[in-house]
Amino acid sequence: MALAGRPDPRVHHPYYQDQAEQPTPRGLGAQAAPSSVARSRQRTRPQEDDVDLEALVSDMSTSLESLYAACSMQSETAPLRQNGQHTRDQPPPPSGARPAPPQASPQQKVQRSQPVHILAARRLQEEDQQFRTSSLPAIPNPFPELCNAESPPAVASGSLPPVQVTAKQDVRVFGEDGTCKVVEIPVDMTSRDLCQLLVHRSHCVDDNSWALVEHHLHLGLERCLEDHELVVQVQTTMASESKFLFRKNYGKYEFFKNPTNFFPEQMVTWCQQSNGGQTQLLQNFLNTSSCPEIQGFLHVKEMGRKSWKKLYLCLRRSGLYCSTKGSSKEPRHLQLLADLEECSVFSLIAGRKQYSAPTDFGFCIKPNKVLHEPKELRLLCAEDEQSRTCWMTAFRLLKYGMLLYQSYRVPQQRKASLSPFSTPVRSVSENSLVAMDFSGQTGRVIDNPAEAQSAALEEGHAWRVRSRGVGAAAALLDGDCKRSTRMNALGSQSPLHPSNLSAVIHRTQHWFHGRITREESHRIIKQQGLVDGLFLLRDSQSNPKAFVLTLCHHQKIKNFQILPCEDDGQVFFSLDDGNTKFSDLIQLVDFYQLNKGVLPCKLKHHCVRVAL
Repeated sequence: MALAGRPDPRVHHPYYQDQAEQPTPRGLGAQAAPSSVARSRQRTRPQEDDVDLEALVSDMSTSLESLYAACSMQSETAPLRQNGQHTRDQPPPPSGARPAPPQASPQQKVQRSQPVHILAARRLQEEDQQFRTSSLPAIPNPFPELCNAESPPAVASGSLPPVQVTAKQDVRVFGEDGTCKVVEIPVDMTSRDLCQLLVHRSHCVDDNSWALVEHHLHLGLERCLEDHELVVQVQTTMASESKFLFRKNYGKYEFFKNPTNFFPEQMVTWCQQSNGGQTQLLQNFLNTSSCPEIQGFLHVKEMGRKSWKKLYLCLRRSGLYCSTKGSSKEPRHLQLLADLEECSVFSLIAGRKQYSAPTDFGFCIKPNKVLHEPKELRLLCAEDEQSRTCWMTAFRLLKYGMLLYQSYRVPQQRKASLSPFSTPVRSVSENSLVAMDFSGQTGRVIDNPAEAQSAALEEGHAWRVRSRGVGAAAALLDGDCKRSTRMNALGSQSPLHPSNLSAVIHRTQHWFHGRITREESHRIIKQQGLVDGLFLLRDSQSNPKAFVLTLCHHQKIKNFQILPCEDDGQVFFSLDDGNTKFSDLIQLVDFYQLNKGVLPCKLKHHCVRVAL
């Protein structure tokens, strides 16, 4: 088959000329060659040996003209110039593609098969496909707006909320034992959420009494963050020397339970007549329309000086004022000392040593912008712990109001929403404990207080007998071959001996703090909240074989010595001069958690230190 724009050399070959004169078997579109070509063939037959170049050139020119005439007909192929290049208005065919052969005119009688157009076959297939689809039932388009190019998109560009990436920041939190943990938290995480995270990672008991403490060592100040405060926002107001501490604080919301213990009647006044007196105390503090006032004398450190002056102060919603004339509260005699909005209240860690405070019950009102300068701090001192607690609690209530009450209600709401069988009960409320008598076949509740007290005494004797029984059972477990004192290779008693085990088993408990001083134990109790029943046990400094129980009651700290006593060759521990004996300190603590005995109150909360 000849290519377009190029003569076919087989046309002038004698063998192919003879084959071209014979009819082709197909006969589809076979055309006769032009007469000029036939005459040139006749002239070249007798002279096979002698070739006439001029005649051959003229024959080739005639063949090319006939081929150009055939290519000029309308066809599916692109028109060609004499040099074989495509026209400018038509795109050139891709490289490597074979050009379609030209269609021969009806006048041309070329004895060759011609290409068949596939356009008609494609049309037949499309018609067949259209006929098949038209016979099926029409399915309506559920989204016609997506098929219309002129209609707006179904989802507008601004209808979806933008995806916001929450920024995070690293926070360093220290435990009371000096351990540190770096936590990556979102910038909008509150103090309560961070405490929940640390409790989960430290595998602590979540009793909603954990707090995050803002500690300024260089200023000698610290305070517990409120549960709703943002940790990252508070961190921006802290100096590089400051840090966060993770510790217990049982007194964080204790004023909601016993408000009369925190606000003495002589220190609280109202600008208008109050309904209900002390019964409506908290409602008046939380109600923004009421005007509660905390008044009294405090030691105030003069700005820029080391001297302290005793002044009459008044705390209102608008701020802290001092009277320039005795205890007068007339507006002309009141001078503003601090604003509540831009300040926070802190307790002094070592006021006597660092600021020459007159008492140990100091607190401070620190502006948020102050980082290093202690000269801008407003330092105050109260006469006793109850007065200091009253001033600091009133400051928190007047500044935050309902936010504190909402944070106090969150654990109770979560507990009410949970099923009683979803989580195990870790502690027993003191109010749910009642005196029971199990001497008969069925138990009964003891309603008579005198009978309940006698039952408590009998329970104490029962514990003493039970402790002796435990020691006897431990001796029987040794067997006849172990009745004598067990000796190790060095000649001393084995540490697994019952007497030695009872002497050291208490060291595994969280409420035992080992060899710490009296001052250190009091500081730990104050830091974790001066609430009734808060306690810890430690080694005695005066008697190496004794222990000391440090207990808080009515915001006062008391110490009780636990002495060892020997009975029938066995060592017991007693808190009441041997009347009630226990084989170890764990039994002693368990007993006084259920019975007050000789103590002013039952043991309720224990001081704990957790390593992060």
